[in-house]
Amino acid sequence: MKKYNFLTVILLGITLIGCGDKNKGENSLFNIDDSAFPAHFTQKEAVSIGVLNPKSKEIDSITYFVNDKRVGSTKGAEKFKFELKDQKLGYQYLKAVVHFGSDSSDATKRIELVSDVQPKLLKYKIINKYPHDTKSFTEGLEFYNDTLYENTGQKGASYLRKYDYKTGKIFKQIDMDSKYFGEGITFVNGKLFQLTWQEKTGFIYDAKTLKLEKTFAYDKDIEGWGMTNDGKYIYQTDKTEKIWKMDPATQKMIDYINVYSGESKIKAINELEWINGKIYTNVWQKDAIAVVNPTSGAVEGILDMSGLKKFVKNADADVLNGIAYNPKTKTIFVTGKYWDTLFEITVSE
Repeated sequence: MKKYNFLTVILLGITLIGCGDKNKGENSLFNIDDSAFPAHFTQKEAVSIGVLNPKSKEIDSITYFVNDKRVGSTKGAEKFKFELKDQKLGYQYLKAVVHFGSDSSDATKRIELVSDVQPKLLKYKIINKYPHDTKSFTEGLEFYNDTLYENTGQKGASYLRKYDYKTGKIFKQIDMDSKYFGEGITFVNGKLFQLTWQEKTGFIYDAKTLKLEKTFAYDKDIEGWGMTNDGKYIYQTDKTEKIWKMDPATQKMIDYINVYSGESKIKAINELEWINGKIYTNVWQKDAIAVVNPTSGAVEGILDMSGLKKFVKNADADVLNGIAYNPKTKTIFVTGKYWDTLFEITVSE
């Protein structure tokens, strides 16, 4: 088994299965020729797109599209070569519009673009252990001005809390309306953004006073899970393999990436943290953290955090969730839902 496959098993606990789409197109006149297609493509490859012409039509030209974007055309039945280096990981939709006589017909095909990055197995060192409220169903965890903020879930028990992580002393707490299930938080441009789970509602607070300034509806029909930011844009998860990119000024989704470890898409991406140009993410119900390239979506590193559980004494402790980077100490803080401990760690290869 390849090393990255072994690491993906740590991350997911699954059997790896190829996901190539080898079904012929639905068009009866022309089909995209996939006879030489591999099960998966990578960004280092190119796809040579041609069509099968079983009824021997006299083809004048073919116009080619990738994900509904026109990428080129050829005369007659010539093939078209398309470089995949700038495409997102995930499914790519190929279309050939075949022109013959005064008519045209479409042929379509789906291919999957996977990561060729071999994730590194990272290790961590526990620097300190601090108390954590065992009633906190941790969803969002983030530092702002050297102070820790935590947002929790569960309807009727969700709250936003500002506190001293060393002692657990609460500086301020905002209890959410019982109809909301709290999720991720992030600070950007002097504002605190807060998500809810299935209510499709977000909140914007003044970062200093925590005064609510605005309520907004989600731009997409998605769930709210984790949040982080790169200083300009917000990144948000929705329980799938997607990480959405949001403009905080408009709360509109402007882009997304799909997270892959090797040939496997990593679903249930949850709490996020931006650390030194990479996205660190919890994977729901897994004792592991994935380090993701925010441009490509490729998993570049994996932290096996299963060893932390032996330090957690609370019998009701749930899954690992919560990542916060403190730029002052240059250390990472991690915890879990209903955990009694907040861990301060460093990470290395």
